[in-house]
Amino acid sequence: MIGRLNHVAIAVRDIAAATATYRDTLGAKVSQAVPLPEHGVTTVFIELPNTKIELLEPLGADSPIARFLDKAPDGGIHHLCYEVDDIRAARDRLVEAGARVLGDGEPRTGAHGKPVLFLHPKDFCGTLVELEEA
Repeated sequence: MIGRLNHVAIAVRDIAAATATYRDTLGAKVSQAVPLPEHGVTTVFIELPNTKIELLEPLGADSPIARFLDKAPDGGIHHLCYEVDDIRAARDRLVEAGARVLGDGEPRTGAHGKPVLFLHPKDFCGTLVELEEA
């Protein structure tokens, strides 16, 4: 059901400093920072030959990333994002198998302008999983 790994998301306190590390130290191609108020984050994507790294900085105190950083002050891997061909069909199959979809279960528009859903980490080996429609 799942396709390629779309990105690995890393929560950071200072997206400008993290972007500089990837751009200046590692020589990576990085995007501009984009605020996504509906998700409570600012994102930057680092382009790699085979996938992307998404840097996530909290956008406000109510951000899920702010809560993540409260528990992990140095930041770290927040989630993995896999592509699926049909997000609603994938959701239905996963729910039928006992997986929990976070939120109201309806896809929302993600950072790439495509429908996304998040799956409970307790159902996936302690890892928050994002599904993005390809």
